[in-house]
Amino acid sequence: MFTGIIETVGEVVDLHREAGNLFITMNSAIGNELTVDQSVAHNGVCLTVVKTHQTQHVVTAIEETLSKTNLGNLHIGDLVNLERCLQMGGRLDGHIVQGHVDGKAKLLAVLEQNGSYVLNFEIDAQFRNLIVEKGSICLNGISLTLINVTDNTFAVAIIPYTWEHTNIQTLKIGDDANVEFDIIGKYVNRMQRFN
Repeated sequence: MFTGIIETVGEVVDLHREAGNLFITMNSAIGNELTVDQSVAHNGVCLTVVKTHQTQHVVTAIEETLSKTNLGNLHIGDLVNLERCLQMGGRLDGHIVQGHVDGKAKLLAVLEQNGSYVLNFEIDAQFRNLIVEKGSICLNGISLTLINVTDNTFAVAIIPYTWEHTNIQTLKIGDDANVEFDIIGKYVNRMQRFN
């Protein structure tokens, strides 16, 4: 379980495919603290560390993960948002994030607003019941608040700190961000469908 508060940004230093799996090697400030079997969110995707060496770690993304996330589009040198799992007894500064990505959101526009930013995204219409004004959403692992919600679009406001300390600033118009909808909203939506 995660909070959506990004701990650091790592750099992709190697990509290796074996059958349908993609092995991703990252270099980061937390790399020397990671251990094999540890869960780490990569752009919001919960992946297991399978190997470590000094400041680097390796994770495996399987076909299911690659088909539903933007990890299959990674290139060497790309920046990836990283967050280690929540420690019991710690503060929950963002919102409850599982690291189980629901799909992708396409970036439509970036508006600079006096040092902060508003990013507009489009999602598949099947997810429209999971976005509500002022609700929580996780984009590339970042816990954010929804604004300007329509049937298949929404926006998020990005403070300067988040802009400078995550990979949100590297997104270009048309790029996909990994999206995880609020788990409580997903359960409520399912209960309403079957009542």
